[in-house]
Amino acid sequence: MATIQIDRLLDACIRMGGSDIHLVVGRPPVLRLGGNLRSMETKTLEPDDTVALMKSITPEKNQKELQEEGGTDFGFAFGDRGRFRVSVFRQKGFISLVLRLIPSAFLSFDTIGLPKPIAGLCRRPRGLFLVTGPTGSGKTTTLASMINYINENLDRHIITVEEPIEYYHQHKRAIVNQREVGLDVPTFAEALRRALRQDPDVILVGELRDLETIEAAISAAETGHLVFGTLHTTGCQGTINRIIDAFPSNQQEMIRIQLSTNLIAVLSQTLCPLKKKKGRVAAYEFMIITSAISNLIRENKTYRIESSIQTGRNLGMRLLDDHLWELYEAEKISLEELLDKSRNPATLLEKARQECPHDPDLRKVGPVIGETQDLN
Repeated sequence: MATIQIDRLLDACIRMGGSDIHLVVGRPPVLRLGGNLRSMETKTLEPDDTVALMKSITPEKNQKELQEEGGTDFGFAFGDRGRFRVSVFRQKGFISLVLRLIPSAFLSFDTIGLPKPIAGLCRRPRGLFLVTGPTGSGKTTTLASMINYINENLDRHIITVEEPIEYYHQHKRAIVNQREVGLDVPTFAEALRRALRQDPDVILVGELRDLETIEAAISAAETGHLVFGTLHTTGCQGTINRIIDAFPSNQQEMIRIQLSTNLIAVLSQTLCPLKKKKGRVAAYEFMIITSAISNLIRENKTYRIESSIQTGRNLGMRLLDDHLWELYEAEKISLEELLDKSRNPATLLEKARQECPHDPDLRKVGPVIGETQDLN
């Protein structure tokens, strides 16, 4: 019974263009469609339902981890229609599941809307390229597209380290070895150390989650490899500060020097629901490490990075608020979304009032942080 039900849920998610399925006691199954949650018209799930659904798809070793740790993550294929990344966890003593649909097709840079210089950066022989953003911001899809571009165009040995593996890559011009943490190797840091003995050209680290992994990734870039990694940070300046702050104070000067010479780019992204149709669009902040930005990192003047990005527009760099404004002006995203995702909502609200005074959404917007209020 549970297998039939889970198949129906997976089918509905793919058919309706959903990105996630939420299964929680006390609610019917819920799909995330275009960034919004929508309950399905089925029965409310009981504790026995979520247990049966969990058991129908969860491997034995993950069921054991759930018992011991209170949570587990894994991936599985739904025939040839798609792959799902699953997180199972306990809450209030009940079992909950979140299933993320991993699209089966790789998207081109143009389809995703990636900045033009990225293709050239993927051809670099060495360096560290960071893709950052909150959970669910499309980092995995962006990185999969970059790896696929290298795979199709360059004869490279690519090693990916992921937890779990989401997009499966076939060998094309490149050789692609994908290692899953917890299945093929115990930790990200251990996988990185061993990767250096496996003649790689390109290394993808699914998550730079601890000091040891960050150190290993910088070291791999320093020794002549192109390394891609992700961080749950917002903005390019924040990403640099987050990496440096992860190290003890007596090591931070050395890390600044290493980052200034090995970092090649930071792409920080967030996903916004489209205003007039289903789906989402990515908004980016993008920084290429020029000699000027390299000096700012080395000299601990990261507070000046944003102005350097602004002056580097001719190189393809852009600030997040500038890209959000472009999407708003093109009527791809709403005013509410522009203000929610921006760093300086008060500034953008004032700009909208001046340049788009006829937007009916302006009448619905309340005070935003940073806006001076008249108390009289």
